[in-house]
Amino acid sequence: MTLSSLDRYRPGRLDRLGERAVVLGGSIAGLCAARVLADGFDEVVVVERDPLPDGPVEREGAPQTSHPHALLGAGQATLEDLFPGFGEDLAAGGGLIVDVTRQLVEYQKGGYLASGDERTPSYCASRPLFEHVVRERLRARENVRIRDDCRFVDYRTDEAEQAVTGVTVREDGAVDAIDADLVVDATGRASRTPEWLADHGFSAPPEDRVGIDLQYASLRIERPPGDRRLISAPADPPETRGAVLIPIEDGQWDVLLAEVHADDAPADREAVLAFADDLPVDLVGDLLRRQRWVSDEVARYPFPASLRRRYERLDRFPDGLVVTGDAVSSFNPAYGQGMSVAALDAVVLHHALAEGGLDGLPTRFFDRQAPVVDTAWRMATGVDYQYPQTDGEPSLPERLFNRYFDRLLRAANDDGALAAAYGEVLDLERSPASLLRPGILARVFLPVGGDATETDPQRAAVPSDAESVSSRGESVPSGVDSSPAADREPTVERERPQRTT
Repeated sequence: MTLSSLDRYRPGRLDRLGERAVVLGGSIAGLCAARVLADGFDEVVVVERDPLPDGPVEREGAPQTSHPHALLGAGQATLEDLFPGFGEDLAAGGGLIVDVTRQLVEYQKGGYLASGDERTPSYCASRPLFEHVVRERLRARENVRIRDDCRFVDYRTDEAEQAVTGVTVREDGAVDAIDADLVVDATGRASRTPEWLADHGFSAPPEDRVGIDLQYASLRIERPPGDRRLISAPADPPETRGAVLIPIEDGQWDVLLAEVHADDAPADREAVLAFADDLPVDLVGDLLRRQRWVSDEVARYPFPASLRRRYERLDRFPDGLVVTGDAVSSFNPAYGQGMSVAALDAVVLHHALAEGGLDGLPTRFFDRQAPVVDTAWRMATGVDYQYPQTDGEPSLPERLFNRYFDRLLRAANDDGALAAAYGEVLDLERSPASLLRPGILARVFLPVGGDATETDPQRAAVPSDAESVSSRGESVPSGVDSSPAADREPTVERERPQRTT
């Protein structure tokens, strides 16, 4: 299920559901869940183990927040629904609204994806800034309280241990009990709910695990004024290395270098440049050599496997508890799906509560959540299964679709409509099945180019400091503002334009 097939958030749809809800975890998944719960409960308490900074600063207990994060189109639209004006707040904090139709430089199958015709704004910022903006919007709600530097200890239950009735937490060395009509576990991949279930007479959820041994390294470099390019060179199986540069606040690029089935990530400048030189494009290495490095060190992070917990398959589950975000599914982070799936989860929770209240909520929620996770999971693992080192293999239909998808990407190097259709799927706006529409099929099988011999290397050339910069490194046409002021105060559009094919 994607944004196009999921009912959007509807303010005012929830009646009063109870006195208090507790959300465990203060990252994007927990904050979005807290927002929808604030419509139906007198009080919402967010329990976060880390001390939360006053500004957009990395959280010590969440090392992944120091690495680049993408907000896909589905997540962008959902955050705007949940927090109207989210884009304006992000821009005020230094974030960028990038027109990916013209400012995305993505290398696929021997060439760069063609530009489309419709303006397609995308929010770009550091992960700490994304979290800070959402957190501050949530703090502004009178019935939401965030308790940071506060550790979850255990669930509290009724006498029969069939329903969760609250949580026990530890704060400032003291243990405190918090009663709740509903508890949401958004504690991430390290969630203790599976073990708790097994210890209290329930079954732990079945797990799907896809080992990818992903190693990634990240750093920040200066970005020339007016250069708002989002640069992507994803790994193309059987090649294992990829890179992305995301324009963020303070005139910087967040740089991510990722390799699947790797032993380690590059740790210093020499290793980073050697990694970049091994990519199929020169652009990443050129920028890493040309631009000043802002980072003192190269941050590294291992991700051994994508993990999915199948709560929807359980026959019994305690009332008063649901699980969301990475605590249910954590995907290969190279595909940038995490924040967007977490936001969509919150919308699923919103509708599950609106249509049935608290009675039978866990089963109803997990059943509705599963299709949202399915789409992102299949997209991520479908690529990962193409590596011979990955345990398991795609089915025959999946193999056939992968061959078709490869052909589509090659054609998209010369066809902006195909590039736009691909972008909608990548952004979780449309299902991969949408790429099989007759109009798309016709374009894919037309005799278009897209191989390496037809790629113009100047499209990826790094412009001089005196030149205005567009998505392909060319001079910006009249009417496109590439000034430093535009970098600080981008125009925000509340609704993403509908791409057409």
